[in-house]
Amino acid sequence: MAYTAIFTVNPPEREKLDAESGWLLLEFGTDWCGHCRAAQPAIAEALAAVPQIRHLKIEDGPGRRLGRSYRVKLWPTLILLRDGVEQVRAVRPLQASDLLAYWRPLLVG
Repeated sequence: MAYTAIFTVNPPEREKLDAESGWLLLEFGTDWCGHCRAAQPAIAEALAAVPQIRHLKIEDGPGRRLGRSYRVKLWPTLILLRDGVEQVRAVRPLQASDLLAYWRPLLVG
């Protein structure tokens, strides 16, 4: 799945994400966040290199329970899940190469 450009304001429930199969990248942030905007080229480039990862952008903020359930504190926070289980997270990434260095070893196993 390709890079997703738009943050969803109605994300799935945590229980549904925990039951997902395969690779899923959760990106928590907002469209007005400067750090989130700065990270978008790196995220898009990294996802283009690993098409087996699905991408879900989730708008986060006060009163949004999903981000709290994953202990998100800074934006953007990227959480890579495999079969609903967190494998690795990255906070405020700026380089696609950094993301791929985290993801690629996991994808081969």
